[in-house]
Amino acid sequence: MRTGARLPAALVALPILLLLVVPMVALALASAPGDLIDAMRDPLFLPALLLSARTTVVSLVLVTVMGTPLAWWLGRSRSRLARTVEVLVDLPIVVPPAVVGIALLQTFGRRGLFGGWLAAAGLQIPFTTTAVVLAQLVVSAPFFVQAASAAFRSVDEDLLIVARTLGQSPLGAFFRVAVPVALPGVVVGAALAWARALGEFGATLLFAGNLPGTTQTMPLAIYMALESDVRVALALALVLAVAALALLLLLRAAPALWERVGTAAVAATPVEAETGA
Repeated sequence: MRTGARLPAALVALPILLLLVVPMVALALASAPGDLIDAMRDPLFLPALLLSARTTVVSLVLVTVMGTPLAWWLGRSRSRLARTVEVLVDLPIVVPPAVVGIALLQTFGRRGLFGGWLAAAGLQIPFTTTAVVLAQLVVSAPFFVQAASAAFRSVDEDLLIVARTLGQSPLGAFFRVAVPVALPGVVVGAALAWARALGEFGATLLFAGNLPGTTQTMPLAIYMALESDVRVALALALVLAVAALALLLLLRAAPALWERVGTAAVAATPVEAETGA
């Protein structure tokens, strides 16, 4: 009965599995290695790759630095205010990226909410590299905050109490106890945020534009290359796909690696103590 039940389930699941896998296989088979190398030499390729790498690293650092305190508060607080803030933080996930781009224009644009103040200070944000970073930050931050807050929520309160009784300040208990315990979840959140920033398209296009060397990230370069040279579009798409695959494999392996590191550290502690004695 079990074998008979599994067979219909597998047949039902097969179409969606094929729909998920076959396009990626088709992308990998779309061009020969020689065509891929030629496409990478296109003037459009390297600037977009470098800009995406630079802006996503900056946005990831900002998300991590600013999002960690917020994730800690959301993970440890049970107040109604925290739940309301949590909904607002998750909003960019469900709002279309094009809406996020228009909202950023209405905030930082010349006629936006802060446009007058920025103009008076001689600053322009839209259609600059800074706009790319802001767009990536807004769309990727919820993924980090979600994962990090869930990780901080799992930290045992007794561990923090013991750390405080041993003389640690609240900040010391956070960095020496909470962060190491929650680190796997925080790393997963950072990886998801980086992946979302790397693939950002709609908000960047409307808020930062598509200026080669300044705001043209890899997704925007793919869009532009499709109108002139499909080989370049394929090369960019393959690079993004490979980066996503590498990230996925890393996320899959991270929990096991972290467990091995923790086990090795625990096993080495008595030896170190005996050596010290």
